[in-house]
Amino acid sequence: MTQDSNQTPPLSRQKCSNCGLVNTSTDTLCRRCGSPLDDSTPVEQQIDPNAPDQPAPKKRGLLKRLTWILGATLIALLICYVSLLISSDGLESDQRETVQNAIAVLEQRGFSREVFVLRHLTVFRSTDNWWNRYIGHRDAYAATNFPFELVTLYPEFFTVPVDDSERAAVLLHEASHLSGGGEEEALGSAWRNKQRLGWTADRYRQTRLWNATEQLTRAQFPYMFKCGADGQSDCF
Repeated sequence: MTQDSNQTPPLSRQKCSNCGLVNTSTDTLCRRCGSPLDDSTPVEQQIDPNAPDQPAPKKRGLLKRLTWILGATLIALLICYVSLLISSDGLESDQRETVQNAIAVLEQRGFSREVFVLRHLTVFRSTDNWWNRYIGHRDAYAATNFPFELVTLYPEFFTVPVDDSERAAVLLHEASHLSGGGEEEALGSAWRNKQRLGWTADRYRQTRLWNATEQLTRAQFPYMFKCGADGQSDCF
């Protein structure tokens, strides 16, 4: 069979150089992207000025960021607080009574702010939590974990002081820590307020707690002991 010389050749196709769509030979513009098919250089699509604006992605506001940071911080503090509680033991009933008696002495002497903190905001423990065990501590009657308002009372707190007034002096010292004060501030505050507390030299000069506190205070605050005729007496 011979080929008909008048047979119509198949329709040619035009491939868009911009998007790659194959168009018919009669198309002058690409059916997909609208680019001219007779130009080999891709033409950028024009932006329709009447098209609605696409909403920009919303950025997280400052308040929302601060709220997220605050929430994460509070959760971390709560987890730490619970871990301190479960890694230590609470007071026995007789120990709690002893503590309340010492707080009552502070109340009678007018230390209302310290009494409120000790009575309503403080959790007392009888053994070290994991943090105290990790950092260690010097020989002490008590240890405070700020800002968690935890106070660990060691056996010496119940056995060494001779009465509730001396134990009140220890709690007055720890109340300063509970308010964020350092060791020097707590030591100085307890010594300056000892007369108001009724913890005086004429009654307690020979006790172990008095002697230890006086030695520490003299070392930290020598200016407190430059009074009197000899210039070496306690100024408070």
